[in-house]
Amino acid sequence: MVTKAAVLCGGEGTRLRPLIGDGQKTMIQVGRRKRPLLEYIVKLLVYHHIPEVTMLTGHGSEEVEKHFGDGSRFGASIAYSKDAKESWGSAQALRGAYERGRFGEFDDLVVYYGDILSGFNLRKMVAHHRRAKAAVTLVLTRDYKLPVGVAKVSRGRVVAFAEKPTLNLKTTVACLVISRETIPVLKSVTSAGGKDIMTDFIPSIIEHQMKVSPYYADEFWRDVGTIEAYERLDDRVIEENLGFLG
Repeated sequence: MVTKAAVLCGGEGTRLRPLIGDGQKTMIQVGRRKRPLLEYIVKLLVYHHIPEVTMLTGHGSEEVEKHFGDGSRFGASIAYSKDAKESWGSAQALRGAYERGRFGEFDDLVVYYGDILSGFNLRKMVAHHRRAKAAVTLVLTRDYKLPVGVAKVSRGRVVAFAEKPTLNLKTTVACLVISRETIPVLKSVTSAGGKDIMTDFIPSIIEHQMKVSPYYADEFWRDVGTIEAYERLDDRVIEENLGFLG
């Protein structure tokens, strides 16, 4: 069974401006060693024996290609698939890379969003995907902590209040595994104008009654997609949880 990876790293990163200027958001430096976020992702994939990686680029593609080259410096084999701005969208990018032959032969594809910093056990995730005989496996968290307080209002009065409560919700963490059998659905969805993996592709997979399996991640992860999230990053916590990446 052949597993490869696709990393989404083409967004403009408007929520991280002015920190990144006009640069590619996944190249923002994190941790004490000031490495690009995308470098942590590549190293995580290599660590879990998924060295064949396709970068799905768009905005800032030159910056990404200049840093990573063919990937050999990181123990990876990296290909690139660049989409024009008018066709941007995660599902469109995935289809474009497939049709350009950037993935080659594969059984399963790990799709990783480039603004997520994590220590996910990708080998365990792929093994779960295969055991479940799933078409798609979604990485989920068991609970979701709201970033805001919640008030209960009755008859014009606040009668209860909770600051940033944790809700019993299963939320996605922008990482998934797809099997090759899902490609016809991907093509159908994007041909009909669908652009996004989570908004368009996954609901269509479910509508086709193909199995979508949950995988609950207990490992460290952080969304680095906004200035607020970036400023909350703790260098010590990053070293403690991702030090195994070297």
